[in-house]
Amino acid sequence: MLTKPTLLAVDDTADNLTLLNDLLCRQYKVKLANSGAKALRIAAATPAPDLILLDIMMPEMDGYEVCRQLKLQPATRDIPVIFLTARADAEAERAGLEAGAVDYVTKPFNPPVLLARVKTHLALKAQTDFLRDKSAFLEAEVEKRTREIRAIQDVTIHTMASLAETRDSETGNHIRRTQHYVKALAICLCEHPRFAAVLTPRYIDMLFKSAPLHDIGKVGIPDAILLKAGRLTPEEFEIMKTHTTLGREAIEHAEQQLGMQVDFLSMSKDIAQSHQEKWDGSGYPQSLAGEAIPLSARLMAVADVYDALISRRIYKAAMSHEQAAAIIVAGRGLHFDPDIVDAFLAIQEEFQAIAWRFSDPEAGHGG
Repeated sequence: MLTKPTLLAVDDTADNLTLLNDLLCRQYKVKLANSGAKALRIAAATPAPDLILLDIMMPEMDGYEVCRQLKLQPATRDIPVIFLTARADAEAERAGLEAGAVDYVTKPFNPPVLLARVKTHLALKAQTDFLRDKSAFLEAEVEKRTREIRAIQDVTIHTMASLAETRDSETGNHIRRTQHYVKALAICLCEHPRFAAVLTPRYIDMLFKSAPLHDIGKVGIPDAILLKAGRLTPEEFEIMKTHTTLGREAIEHAEQQLGMQVDFLSMSKDIAQSHQEKWDGSGYPQSLAGEAIPLSARLMAVADVYDALISRRIYKAAMSHEQAAAIIVAGRGLHFDPDIVDAFLAIQEEFQAIAWRFSDPEAGHGG
């Protein structure tokens, strides 16, 4: 059985309310209010009326003010209001429509005409409510799907990155630590004059997402070199250095398969290829110097070196935070962007906290 729509009739004259109730009660559930204040209370209750018939000339609070108050509240602003009044002048009608009413009917009204207008506006409200609910549902579905896609994307990135780390003597927690280090550095520098225009919230979000792929190219390095316990020969080191270009090429191939450019993959390419570059131009693979090195890679350089220093590897013991920090400082203006080193020093306690938060089980750790 269909539920009858609910109408609220508002008038300070009892006879008018009786007349409206008698006319409307066969088709609708009718609520009555003899003042503006009472009308607002009824309208705000649950369930709200589907339509309001509102007199203008009432004591204390006239119909215009009632209508304006209804339109100010999220719970009642979408209820259609029809002014039903003895005022027949054009100015009164204009004021009523400006207050937010959908229609204006003068007294004495023609019952069939009033019923027809009520029916029309209830139908319009039903259509509007349907579209609004459908829009809200679709927005919720889009948000849900977007969250799912982001989650799948993040898991895929970490799976790919962990594959590279697993082949190395490092662990998956290295990618988590460096991911959080670069984010902390970026947040610290986001108001710095040199970086403020670049380090937007969106950039920092992409940086966080891209960072785990910095060593993805290591999947292409032979085990004999990647897992070697001793010092690499010059020839082996040249092969090891190719992990930067291999990483960029792997991500470029993924982009080609995708058939479109994705911002975080573009940043991932920069990080993968350039995180071994040095501020003074002595790094690899392109011997870039200064600001020719992408900012994302300059941030990763500090994060990656710090984590390598405080972590135990097959070929070395872990350093303490103090030892690692001293090496970072010694590389200021040589290996690293000076301002990024200054940011590191400003938040070095946060670096230590990240190191402990994502420490490796049963692994030596100098953080």
